[in-house]
Amino acid sequence: MNKSGLAKQLSIQADITKKRADEIINIFFDSLTEALINNNRIEIRGFGSFVIRDYPLYIGRNPKTGENIEVTAKKIPFFKVGKELKEKINS
Repeated sequence: MNKSGLAKQLSIQADITKKRADEIINIFFDSLTEALINNNRIEIRGFGSFVIRDYPLYIGRNPKTGENIEVTAKKIPFFKVGKELKEKINS
């Protein structure tokens, strides 16, 4: 399901317009993004949690040329599935 499909489903289930559903979804994702930018952990009980993981600088290798390259340090969002969701998927 993509963002558009999610908005359509929300508009049907909540009996609201698709435009309003789009606004709600955008607010939700913008809030998640802002929290992650501020290095906050997000936990949605029964669904999962989002955290930022720091990856340090390291020396990698270009597979085409074999040349060593420096890969810069970075932060990457990571999602860990919650117990309830995992159980629902596996039942």
